[in-house]
Amino acid sequence: MTDSPPVAENLRKIIHVDMDAFYASVEQRDNPELRGKPLAVGGAAARGVVAVASYEARKFGVHSAMPSVTAARKCPDLIFVKPRFEVYRAISQQIREIFAEYTPLIEPLSLDEAYLDVTENLKGMPIATEIAQEIRAKIKEVTGLNASAGISYNKFLAKMASDLNKPNGQAVITPKNGPAFVEGLAVKKFHGVGPATAEKMHRLGIETGADLKAQSLPFLTEHFGKSGPYFYGIARGVDNRQVRPDRVRKSVGAEDTFMQDIDALDLATHELKPLVEKVWAYCVAKGFSGKTVTVKIKYSDFTQATRSKTAAQPFADCTAILEAASGLLATVHPFKRSIRLLGVTLSSLTHDQGEDGCEDQPQLDFGM
Repeated sequence: MTDSPPVAENLRKIIHVDMDAFYASVEQRDNPELRGKPLAVGGAAARGVVAVASYEARKFGVHSAMPSVTAARKCPDLIFVKPRFEVYRAISQQIREIFAEYTPLIEPLSLDEAYLDVTENLKGMPIATEIAQEIRAKIKEVTGLNASAGISYNKFLAKMASDLNKPNGQAVITPKNGPAFVEGLAVKKFHGVGPATAEKMHRLGIETGADLKAQSLPFLTEHFGKSGPYFYGIARGVDNRQVRPDRVRKSVGAEDTFMQDIDALDLATHELKPLVEKVWAYCVAKGFSGKTVTVKIKYSDFTQATRSKTAAQPFADCTAILEAASGLLATVHPFKRSIRLLGVTLSSLTHDQGEDGCEDQPQLDFGM
């Protein structure tokens, strides 16, 4: 039946390893004066954004992607530290070398997290929880940093499990308790369900995994398109996605829905800057860049337009992307209606761009 987890012979052993407040923990490791203090890695300027907050800062409600001015308001003693991506990349490589001692099936999601398929592992260890414990201990020994882990029979549940005992812990979701775990979970906590999707689900009366499970596949496909079958599966604890080493990503983007619609070109252009900065911050951390910039405009009547530009060479920095995006926005002015949402996406990605490069991430949901 579709409500049951995969049969035993098809079960996989998936570990999701997630470093705890990675950038902030590195800074606290390297500077003893920062230990135990609320810390944000990111820009302190008026238009700055928090990349990562230490656990001390999170107690005040500071979190990643939060505007720096908001973070400073929530935590007046917050210390801002400029990111050192070359250091984070070097440590990430150390961690991936540890992963490679156990399995070649490693799917990095970012510098600080990855999926590992240890169903058949290089150590011949039969118990995935013991593999996770050993990996976390080696990471601590080599880097001095803490990692958390989630263990389950698929990627979705492994990802959810890694958050259960953070920081510096691990959790298991078994095939027996997977479906029940999902049913009791609020959909807004599902990995892959951003604020906008969660709000849409709420409007449809879907608040929990049990509510999601009660919907038919045609209903979910009608309302959520190609994501419908995925939501139908995970509501039942089923996720058949494989761990894909060196997967090819296609784009990275960010968008924002405004509190008030925008009519003027200069105001709209001003709103592009934080979107480009968010995209580029992820890009720099991942060693990628891209040749194509796309601007998405959604109007007050919910109609939308997109404009794209492809350069001969990958964009070299944030300023170049912003200039291209601003030029694209200007091509739809005067606006046919006021603008309620803007988005910026970088695609045609290339690897190995050094400090000013970029790796694709799923669309970043920064909407209000």
